[in-house]
Amino acid sequence: MAANGTDGPMSACARFRKMLAQPNHTVTAAGVYDGISARLALNEGFKCLYMTGAGTAASVLGMPDLGITNMTDMATNAGMICGLDPTVPVIADADTGFGEPLVVARTVRAYMAAGVAAMHIEDQPLNKRCGHLGSKELVSEDIYFKRLRAAAQTRDTLRGQTGQDIIIIARTDSLQSLGYEAAVDRLKRSREAGAEVAFLEGITSMEQCEKVCKDLEGMPVLLNMVSGGVTPELSVHEANKLGFKIVIFPSAVLSVVMEAAQKQLRHLMETGRQIVTTYREQKGPRYLFEAMGMSECVEFDKEVGGQSYVKGI
Repeated sequence: MAANGTDGPMSACARFRKMLAQPNHTVTAAGVYDGISARLALNEGFKCLYMTGAGTAASVLGMPDLGITNMTDMATNAGMICGLDPTVPVIADADTGFGEPLVVARTVRAYMAAGVAAMHIEDQPLNKRCGHLGSKELVSEDIYFKRLRAAAQTRDTLRGQTGQDIIIIARTDSLQSLGYEAAVDRLKRSREAGAEVAFLEGITSMEQCEKVCKDLEGMPVLLNMVSGGVTPELSVHEANKLGFKIVIFPSAVLSVVMEAAQKQLRHLMETGRQIVTTYREQKGPRYLFEAMGMSECVEFDKEVGGQSYVKGI
C-alpha cells in the first residue's frame, strides 16, 4: 500500500514504519553528511541512513555544531541525500525546529518535501549544541511541547491533503541537567504532543540503557551511538537485546574520514608529497566515480538515446 492508502510504490516513510513494526528488530542507521558518505553507505547495503546535524554543519558550513545551521542548510542537504535512493529511509536531525511554531511547521513541510522519512526535534534553545557536549541549556516544557505539536499537526495536515508522511521523533537533552526521571517523563508526555519515537540524548550509563526502553514501553526508542561520546558503546545486537528500535551512528564515517584526511594533509605539508593509498591501485579517479554511480549514469544516457558516452569513458 502507498502512503495515501492506495495501491502503489511504498514511500520511504512507509518503508520505515514497516521496519519499526517488525518484532525483535532494530533499525541500523549509518550516519552520513554529504554525497560521498551517503553513496558509500548505500553501496554497502544500509537500509536506513541518518543525516547528522553535526556532520552537516561541518561539511556544508565548515562550522561546529552550535546551532549555526539553519532550516535551509539542513533541508537542502537532507533532500540531496534522500534523492540518491528514494527507497531508503533517511532520518534527519532537525535541531530545535529552528524557531517558533510557525517556523517549526515550515521546517516539517520542507523536510517532507525533501523526502525525509523521520526527523527529530529537541528541547534545547536555538543556540543549541551537540548533545554530547557539556553545559547544555533547555527551553521550558511549554515551548518544547509547542514545537512537537506544531510538527505533528503539520504532518497530520499534509498526510490528509497529499498522502505524504513523516515520523516525528522527540529528542530530549534534559538528562544532563534534570536527571533521568524528569527526562523520561518529558518523553512520555511527548507522545501526547504527537511524537511517535523517543530519543533520550546523552545517556551516560548502562543502567540508563537498560531502563529507558522498559520505562517507555509502547513507544519505540532511539539510541545515539556517537563515536567517543558520553554513551556506553553498544553494538546493534546489544541494543536490540535491550529493546532499542533504532540505533544511529552519526560519526561512524565522519570520525575516520577526519582522522585520515588530517594525516594526509599533515604529511603533504611536511614532505611535499601525498601518501599513496590503495585508491591509486583501484584506478584512481575512476574508483571514486564508479562508487558515485558512473556506470548507472552512462547506462541511463544510452537508454534514452544520448550520445555523450558512446565512445566510453
